[in-house]
Amino acid sequence: ILIIILQFTMPFGQFVVGPPGSGKSTYCKGMQQFLEGTNRKTIIVNLDPANDILPYPCAVDITELVDLQKVMEEESLGPNGALVFCIEYIYANIDWLIEKLSQFNEYYVLFDCPGQVELFTHHDSLRKLVHQ
Repeated sequence: ILIIILQFTMPFGQFVVGPPGSGKSTYCKGMQQFLEGTNRKTIIVNLDPANDILPYPCAVDITELVDLQKVMEEESLGPNGALVFCIEYIYANIDWLIEKLSQFNEYYVLFDCPGQVELFTHHDSLRKLVHQ
């Protein structure tokens, strides 16, 4: 049975969550190195528009779709409000993310999520994004 399971191709991954500065990006980098060391094709998706210093090679970077600094300036929002706006924008443009991910069907995907608690407690866009 194990051999059949290993031969079956199905996308798997992790949504890495935690508070700001807890090591989510470092974990993603380490997990990618570990998985690639076991010959598992792996990509990292940066879902944090505030993460502008990535310690890993990023296959899909949400900052290509939405720019946190521009949102703060154009919408007159603070950092947390702009993050909420960005996540809602990502969800409203989910087709962009799905298209980017479609080329990685056989990869293990690590989603590096933002750490602001407001995105999990006050809004459901990130949860809806995960369910897509």
